[in-house]
Amino acid sequence: MLKRINDFLAGLPMTIIGGVLLVFSFALPRTGVNLPVDPAWGTVVISGIPLLYLAVWRIIYNPGISKISSALLITIAMFAAIAIGDLFAAGEVAFIMAIGALLEDATTNRAKKGLKKLISLAPTQGRRIRDGKEEMIPAEKIVKGDMLRILPGETVPVDGVIVSGETSVDQSIMTGESLPVDKAAGDTVFCGTINRFGAIDIRATKVGEDSSLQKLIRMVQEAEDKKAPMARIADRVASWLVPVAMLVAAIAGIATQDIVRAVTVLVVFCPCALVLATPTAIMAAIGQATKHGVIIKSGEALEKMGKVDTIAFDKTGTLTYGKLEVSDVLSFAPDLDEEKLLYLAASAEAKSEHPLGKAIVAYAKKRDLPLSESAAFQMTSGKGISAEVDGCQLLCGNEKYLHECGVSVTANAAGTLEKLRLQGKASILVAVNGQCVGVIALSDVLRSEASAMVQKLTAMQTNTVLLTGDNQKTADYFAAQVGIREVYADLLPEDKVGNIAALQKHGRNVCMIGDGVNDAPALKTASVGVAMGSMGSDIAVEAADIALMSDDISKIPYLKRLSGATVKTIKLSITLSMCINFLAVTLSVLGLLNPTTGALVHNAGSCFVVLIAALLYDRKFE
Repeated sequence: MLKRINDFLAGLPMTIIGGVLLVFSFALPRTGVNLPVDPAWGTVVISGIPLLYLAVWRIIYNPGISKISSALLITIAMFAAIAIGDLFAAGEVAFIMAIGALLEDATTNRAKKGLKKLISLAPTQGRRIRDGKEEMIPAEKIVKGDMLRILPGETVPVDGVIVSGETSVDQSIMTGESLPVDKAAGDTVFCGTINRFGAIDIRATKVGEDSSLQKLIRMVQEAEDKKAPMARIADRVASWLVPVAMLVAAIAGIATQDIVRAVTVLVVFCPCALVLATPTAIMAAIGQATKHGVIIKSGEALEKMGKVDTIAFDKTGTLTYGKLEVSDVLSFAPDLDEEKLLYLAASAEAKSEHPLGKAIVAYAKKRDLPLSESAAFQMTSGKGISAEVDGCQLLCGNEKYLHECGVSVTANAAGTLEKLRLQGKASILVAVNGQCVGVIALSDVLRSEASAMVQKLTAMQTNTVLLTGDNQKTADYFAAQVGIREVYADLLPEDKVGNIAALQKHGRNVCMIGDGVNDAPALKTASVGVAMGSMGSDIAVEAADIALMSDDISKIPYLKRLSGATVKTIKLSITLSMCINFLAVTLSVLGLLNPTTGALVHNAGSCFVVLIAALLYDRKFE
């Protein structure tokens, strides 16, 4: 009950009412209006009770010296002002503290929806095969060694090994790879991945909490738990500020035999400007970033971004667009030009559901090639397709598929395939009437701004690293394109987390930038996580500290500059507030300020801090 009352009083509507009452308390007597009860009593109750609650709670629950907080000093000043009858001063210090708390809460509240969405991806049932019969059972009842059948379009319920069947599996949830991975007997499949084509039978190897998806969920939870909220600067200095304030007030009161001077010292000593310095600067910076399509979820992330010296990038959907396009159409037959080769391959692939086939058809249509209706279409999962086009028998697939169909691949074709692999491209061989006549290569498309962004980060003395689930050759090719020299490939989510932890262990402050579900644990583990907000998964966006809503990675250098400027602004505000406090304390000891005028000077310091922070909002960082 007490906490509910406290939360109600500390909310924005009641704080606004407290502010209005404080204005009435100051203005009405100066216009000749005297009320039977000072309106400042309302402010004291509304803003003072949450302040007292916070101070007492910290005394009871905080360990060691952290029991002494800025809330304790302001509470003491509030009661001292009440004791001598200066309700305006009492209400003012409590109100400023309430404003600071609201601003800080606005910058640090973090949504928890991402973890719920990740948990919702966990399969709820599986098709078990027992005594030759199929039965649907809840996923939690699947045990190690069970035989399971997964049909096209279904989600793999547990980790397992394929016993029979061939297919292509969408593993993007685990590895971030843009292409489905061909799987056959003996290959491993992961929980949460999607079977795209052929039916497969698997033997369960890791079930329940041991499965890959559950480990992914657990890693996000653990990383979230390790994130401690940013300590307020006012509370960092409160351990010495409270005893100093009490000592100075006591000395002033005893030396002058004037209790009013002692209370004035306590009022002006209150670190309200200090309380406002961090949240106001962060609010202004967050507003500045929002104008540029960058969503910053917490002040802690903004503060840490300025200290980052290493930025780790995912590849697919981050440095690249995550969308396959035809990059090369190469003919091996002198009488077959590239346009004719593309026409034949696209006509044959028109009935295919495979992403590579769809990309070839889309490319042909983009070039306005009229496609023919194919006949005798047949797809072999994980290998390729066969079809008849204009009386020609076509095969489109990988090297293994052509060999199985009795088509030899020449040394020239094999050399071309190897060259394309080194460039990180996927290749589809095309055979016409039993002869290999060409190859169509597909590649993810590098973001145009990626290279310039990496160059700017390098100029800012920031290291860049590539962490990807793609194979090593693909990773090396794209890293070379943008100028990243440190490359780690073939990574599962736990491997990315491990690499980031290793970098941090060597003293690096790491920022992770990614877009997929598989990046969520790494985004949480890094000092700062940045997600591609427009095309990135909701889970990655929720797991991250910062989201790029326009997917414009050129904003990363801007983010670092903005963060650095914010930290400098906070330090300037703190310095200014301390100088004003020192001057106000001196004037209070000399008797030149009373609690009311001291509260006004104290308020002016807070206003200066807010104005300095506001300058961040329109500053140019490009």
